[in-house]
Amino acid sequence: MPESGTKSPRERYRAQVRGEIKERAWEQIATAGASALSLNAIAKQLGMSGPALYRYYAGRDELITELVRDAYQSLADAIRAAFDAGADVTGLAHEWRRWALEDPHRYLLVFGTPIPGYRAPDDVTAIASRIMAVLIDAFAAHTFESPATPFDAHLDSHRQWAADHPAPSAVLHRALTLWTRLHGILSLEVAGHFAGMGFDPALLFAAELDALLGH
Repeated sequence: MPESGTKSPRERYRAQVRGEIKERAWEQIATAGASALSLNAIAKQLGMSGPALYRYYAGRDELITELVRDAYQSLADAIRAAFDAGADVTGLAHEWRRWALEDPHRYLLVFGTPIPGYRAPDDVTAIASRIMAVLIDAFAAHTFESPATPFDAHLDSHRQWAADHPAPSAVLHRALTLWTRLHGILSLEVAGHFAGMGFDPALLFAAELDALLGH
């Protein structure tokens, strides 16, 4: 019997096969998009029957959930590491962009067009909430002078998206504004919409960030 904390040969083999299935799934997503993900096609690539593959993943949604969880966790780890190393809002934003460009298909899976009929479970969306919490923490350490807005007042009683973070509503508003506007730029960039326009997307990203932070 294996010692506590170690995996049996059978468990290691299962983990290896699940890893190979995810690799093929990412290849499919890169080629045809997440909505076209096919477990039967993956089974053929791996030389398995469809029923054999379903012993590792019960269905398409379970596989997508695993991919989404991995993507969110990767971003959460990157953002947390940057913040713990002393990154401010600007540093976190650039780390976010680096992560997005490192693997555009991973970025688009979690921040692109929703997959028809799929909804991520609560434990996965909780990871996304932890990412936002780091961004809010960074904004809470940043000094701003701006008048209260009607949306700030709205956020006083609509804070669930921020996991009821205790920061003032004005801080939540700024974090949410950064998140939405920078994702707009990143989504256009990773989808290739800036190609051929003749400007440097990195400079556009930096300029938009400076404008948001009042630099």
